[in-house]
Amino acid sequence: MVTTRIQIKPHLKEYISGKFNQFSDQPVRIPNQLDLYHQIFDLTKKRPIRCAVDTGNLEIVLPKPRSSKHPETYNYLNIHSQKLIQRKVEIMFWIELRDYIDFEHYRNGKNYIDSVCNFMSKYGIKSITEDALLKNYYRYRKKVRNPEKRAYFYKKS
Repeated sequence: MVTTRIQIKPHLKEYISGKFNQFSDQPVRIPNQLDLYHQIFDLTKKRPIRCAVDTGNLEIVLPKPRSSKHPETYNYLNIHSQKLIQRKVEIMFWIELRDYIDFEHYRNGKNYIDSVCNFMSKYGIKSITEDALLKNYYRYRKKVRNPEKRAYFYKKS
C-alpha cells in the first residue's frame, strides 16, 4: 500500500475522511468505481529527483492497477494535480450536500438548517459553519430555479 499526502481545504478533508474512512485516521482508500479514483490514477507521475517529502492534511492510498503505472514508481502529485483533485472533491461535496438537503426537505419535511446539521454530523464536518453551507445552498437554488417575474401595473392617467 503506497500513500501520498495532498493539501486540500479542511472541510473537504473531513468530508472525504467521514465518507470513506468512517472517521479514522488511516489513509483514505477511494473506491475504484468513482471518477476520483481514476483521476488520481491519471494524475500520478514519477517523483522528481530533488523532490521534498509529501506534506498535506489528507493522506490517500494511491490506485494500484493491474498493469502499467505502478504506485511504487508513480507516486507524485504536483500542485496542479492537487488542485484538480481538490476541485473534484469539492464538486462531490456540493452535489451530495445539495441532494441531501433537497431530499430531507421535500421527502421528509425537515427544514434546511436541520438538514445541513445532519449532513455535517453524518460526515464529521467541523471546520465550516452551517450558515456557510446554507448560504451556498440558497445561492445555488436561486441560480437554478426560475425567478418569479413580478407583474407591474401602471396607472393610466
